[in-house]
Amino acid sequence: MRAFIGRDKEVGRFEEALAGDPQAPFAFYVCGPGGIGKSTLLRRLADHARAAGRLLVELDGRFVSRDPADFEHAAGPFLDVPGTVLFVDSFEHCRWLEGWLWHHFLPRAADDTLVVLAGRRAPQPQWTADPAWSRLLHVTELEPFSAEQARSLLVAAQIRPELRDRVLRFAGGNPLALSLAAAAGSAGCSREEIWAPSADVLRTLLAGLIGEVPTAAHRRALEVAAQAHSMSEELLAAVLPGEDAHLLFSWLRDLPFMESTHRGLHPHDAARETLAADLRWRAPNSFATMRRRLADEYLRILREAPEERVWTVTDELFYLFREGETLARLRTWSREDEVHDRPLHPDDIDVVLRMAEETEGAASAELVRYWADRQPQAFSVYRLVSTGRIVAFTARLALPAPPDPQDLATDPVVAAAWRFTDAAAPVSPGEHIGISRFSIYPERYQVPSRVIDLSSSRAHAEAARARGRAYGFAVFRDAETWAERVEGTLADTGARPRVGEHTYGLFSVDWRQVPVETWLLRFITAPDAPVPAGPSALSRTAFDQAVREALAHWRDPSAFAACALMRTRLAADFGDPVEELRTLLRHAVDDLAQDPRGVRACGALTAGYFSGAPTQEAAARRLGLPYGTYRRHLRQGLDMLCEALWQQELHGR
Repeated sequence: MRAFIGRDKEVGRFEEALAGDPQAPFAFYVCGPGGIGKSTLLRRLADHARAAGRLLVELDGRFVSRDPADFEHAAGPFLDVPGTVLFVDSFEHCRWLEGWLWHHFLPRAADDTLVVLAGRRAPQPQWTADPAWSRLLHVTELEPFSAEQARSLLVAAQIRPELRDRVLRFAGGNPLALSLAAAAGSAGCSREEIWAPSADVLRTLLAGLIGEVPTAAHRRALEVAAQAHSMSEELLAAVLPGEDAHLLFSWLRDLPFMESTHRGLHPHDAARETLAADLRWRAPNSFATMRRRLADEYLRILREAPEERVWTVTDELFYLFREGETLARLRTWSREDEVHDRPLHPDDIDVVLRMAEETEGAASAELVRYWADRQPQAFSVYRLVSTGRIVAFTARLALPAPPDPQDLATDPVVAAAWRFTDAAAPVSPGEHIGISRFSIYPERYQVPSRVIDLSSSRAHAEAARARGRAYGFAVFRDAETWAERVEGTLADTGARPRVGEHTYGLFSVDWRQVPVETWLLRFITAPDAPVPAGPSALSRTAFDQAVREALAHWRDPSAFAACALMRTRLAADFGDPVEELRTLLRHAVDDLAQDPRGVRACGALTAGYFSGAPTQEAAARRLGLPYGTYRRHLRQGLDMLCEALWQQELHGR
């Protein structure tokens, strides 16, 4: 177990509460930036609660459902079992629960319970200012370690005395940076290129800690961990078939920046961002390949998952594509004003009809009434988590072929969809179409929002799980704007049906022609923003030396395979690293001849390393040059080659 340093005041206050001190607070709120030690402190407090014989409920905000009822179910003992201690880490990921938590959940706690929340941001001011909570709530903003505490951590990690000051100057009092430094140990601290004070702390520490992973399989496991929202051993085994998933999962679990939850492993947020950026920069092809493998596995799980797991898997699937340009046009990823959806209840009808009439008019409201009678199961009602107020509703209809004449006569939008299918590729008996018919959110009507995010996720999940779905349709009133947003994912049918005073655009995808897997790959393979240049795993001096070493071992395959150039970005994506790196070097030398200044340099490198000449003197004789002249051309060639390869190392090939 890693040594726990500092935080004596916070631990002492919590122990007073555990002991039943009537003056101690009931709720503890720990806040501070990423890497400041919130999760470590929570684990320490949990150890004390466990030692005191308390029942623990431990939740992670990253995996909290958007429905308060699910949170209440997961934290049930806190309401029913006296003495329970509830821990919620990463609370910033479910901050939309805050109002509900203070107003509706915590006041119902069982006797002698305690709650500990940890998040990056402090609680909203009204709670600390509320007289009812001021005595019961204790807020702690964690600060960096003092110099004495930081030094104690390095001593406990057995960092050599002569290196401690350098590490302290480099990492300051940041607990995550210090922990990574301690995990890297003295061997890592001795590498000057890793401990240069001007480098980015986390990138440098991670490079020092995992820059040279044990095997290619370990590197691929890191690529999975950097992209998956959370990773179980089963998921790792599925995306890395043929590898020892248990061994790799155990290795990942022991990394100091990896965190464990009931859903599996995930890197610390700051570490994930750094690790993902580094892997994408260093091995972009491998990064994209792993993303496709994860998407395939999530789709398989989605099709086979029980109903209660569907939305969790869907969220994990789309988490893969959160940085893609296409999804950025369609989804908000925001958790502000968080909503959750529930099936339509008869008591909701009046609210739903009023919303429809206010936003789309009386004619549209009548169509909502019509479809609510015929397919009530197609409707979802969205409530604010904080207050429970209904703010939106959607309807995703499933319509079998042949179409019902009454539907065609009643709803112009549905009639237009069926006319389009007849003209494009008719739907056969036994097949059906899906149509996201209504998306009514008066406060954010027909603009990207959490309501559209969630409704789209459900539509995609239904398309993946459905049997016999021929088409999917989406309906938007601002057809021109949405045509730009959905470009590349949905086709504009050109149909503009009219309901009341408004005209609507109809957009479609033929699932028989474009399977869900292929459709999702568009999110993966769409051009991303250019990957910025980044630091090499080697300094420039070390990189140049690695190039010379590779050339010197050109004729010895085993020595060439062990050279330092194999550990650079140049070789990161190679399937056959030795042969492909040799080919890259040979082409880079040949390319020098494209510059008139490099013709003789190219000849000198070719004669000196590739021609089989036993010595440099023999290479000079083959070129018919005095040895001194040959050496001058060779030095020029090496300088030009190293510069060309260094640019590829920084900016990609």
